[in-house]
Amino acid sequence: VQLQACGGGVVQAGGSLRLSCVASGSIFSINAIGIGWYRQGPGKQREWVAGITSGGRTNYADDVKGRFTISRDNAKNTVYLQMNSLKPEDTAVYYCNNYGRSYASWGQGTQVTVSS
Repeated sequence: VQLQACGGGVVQAGGSLRLSCVASGSIFSINAIGIGWYRQGPGKQREWVAGITSGGRTNYADDVKGRFTISRDNAKNTVYLQMNSLKPEDTAVYYCNNYGRSYASWGQGTQVTVSS
């Protein structure tokens, strides 16, 4: 099972994007597990951004708190990351993966570029 992120793009500073995370290649349900969003900026290590537990509890990294919102739609088997008030330093490849348990294999991620 691989979790795939999509929805990235190029946006100006202050703009918004919504990323989606779906399970590819199977009927695997991500509704019963914690899902996290992670990102890797240019020349940086991959870092955790936000997580949502199977029960819907959310957590955020300090530098995105108040700007990003993680949510899940169980009917669509999808986890979202709504990103508002984007900054150039949010530029990165964004990935989704397990949260609160060992990682699955990493997908390709989706590029988010924020221009100043």
